[in-house]
Amino acid sequence: MTTPREHEQGLVKFILPARQDRYLDLLAKPKRRIHIRNSLAHFKHLDPACVVLIGPREHNEAGILRLLKSKGAPGICYALSEADEMDGREVPLSEALGFILGRGIGTFLSCIPGRLAYFEDEDGRYVLERKR
Repeated sequence: MTTPREHEQGLVKFILPARQDRYLDLLAKPKRRIHIRNSLAHFKHLDPACVVLIGPREHNEAGILRLLKSKGAPGICYALSEADEMDGREVPLSEALGFILGRGIGTFLSCIPGRLAYFEDEDGRYVLERKR
């Protein structure tokens, strides 16, 4: 079983390398974690090397779920979100996608820590993948 800390440390791997230590530091301090959550609506620090193109036909809940599943995503994910009702929870992937998709709620969904995630904010939708 994967812990929330492992998921959050894994999510940092999808952030620009120059910013990773800063995000690890913020996540390690519960009172500072809010700074990350508040930045998620217009997040500018994704590592472009991790971004997987989502085809136009897949820019919907079923398409994104299918894409994530094809890359090995389990049925449960961990959310780091600006939305209080999602943040810090393990939830079914389909439920999480249904909650955030198209609402502009800045959220990371960690599927496989450090290897596979989904991110959505007000500016876009991104599948994030790191090869082993």
